[in-house]
Amino acid sequence: MNFEFFIAKRLIRGKEHKISISAPIIKIAIVAIALGVVMMLIAIATGAGLKQKIREKVAAFNGHVQIYNYDTNYSDVSVVPVSTEQDFYPEFTTVDGISHIQAVASKAGVIRTEETFEGIIAKGVGKDYNWNAFIEYLVEGELPNYMDELNTEVLISSILANKLKLKIEDSFFTFFLKNGNLESTPNQRRFKVVGIYNSGFEEFDAKYILVDIRHIQHMNKWEENQVGNFEVFLDNFDDIEEKSIEIYGKTGSSLDSQNIKSKHHEIFEWIGLFDFNTALIIGIMIIVGGINMITALLVLILERTQMIGILKALGAANWSIRKVFLYNAVYLIGVGLFWGNVVGLGVLWMQYKFRLFKFPNPKEYYIDYIPVHIDFWTVLFLNIGVLVLCLVMLLVPSYIITRISPVKAIKFE
Repeated sequence: MNFEFFIAKRLIRGKEHKISISAPIIKIAIVAIALGVVMMLIAIATGAGLKQKIREKVAAFNGHVQIYNYDTNYSDVSVVPVSTEQDFYPEFTTVDGISHIQAVASKAGVIRTEETFEGIIAKGVGKDYNWNAFIEYLVEGELPNYMDELNTEVLISSILANKLKLKIEDSFFTFFLKNGNLESTPNQRRFKVVGIYNSGFEEFDAKYILVDIRHIQHMNKWEENQVGNFEVFLDNFDDIEEKSIEIYGKTGSSLDSQNIKSKHHEIFEWIGLFDFNTALIIGIMIIVGGINMITALLVLILERTQMIGILKALGAANWSIRKVFLYNAVYLIGVGLFWGNVVGLGVLWMQYKFRLFKFPNPKEYYIDYIPVHIDFWTVLFLNIGVLVLCLVMLLVPSYIITRISPVKAIKFE
């Protein structure tokens, strides 16, 4: 082993020859590995970051799992109320991995101003509502306060504010149908804008305003303990399928539940393609890096043919000589990995901190900047995977050493 390491170190330092024709090729191979690692880190981090942001935005408007009464209503409007006198509310303790549960209700309406009007869905929220997600999306004003007396404060999106020409402190009238009856006189409410949000999710921003849930209860003639549905938030999104089944089993027989993956399946099918794209990029980069390393190894073997012949003449086994070159290859791959990680993680940190790179068309990705997310274990497994796969690819070309004859090799020039 000491002999093999000694020869490998000599080989790396290039002391056998004053001029090495393999040096430029080795540098190219190292650069290829480094660039490949940079591309893989960026692909993984941006793919994971975009998936995480889209999940967070969909969950902000729906929760991860919704619990509601069985009915034939498949719209976003609450029709059949649910009692808040449930074993799982206000704390869902029978299922692990649940971070929060909140009661909400929704009602369709029309906002009318002096110049125009827009159809909306008023989402009623109460004291238990988790505003953490909307803190990030708040672009102007403040969040409404529904902790005390019933008030007219509302949070609207920047899309609706622009269409209706509304700004902070402006008031407007909203008309709601009575139990869906087109012939009856609609309910009228006057609201005041206290905050404007922009989630970047036009599908939701274009229709949702957030109001005090007591307005919805009064208009629907519900009791104080009746709401439209419950929204459940999970600690880990990856457990959503398993937790959905558990939640369904822990609720009453008159209640149904649905997770956001099934409710908005088209969105999650689309972001599921990110994994395939990321895997494709990783595969291509590993193949490109491996081919460059194979080329470098073959050139190195060709350049050191006389040395191989001398080692064989001295009694060195084929596998021992192959290991000399493989050790050298591991060193070169390690150099490429090191610089690839330095550059790749540096770029990702800059993007995370300063959001330097933006999407040319934010509407297509529901966010204006390119989000990134990566963890230590992902980086570790990626580096180990690249090292192992490249090394495995080098085992075959290193076999050429066994075909070299000592006599011919010593005469080789």
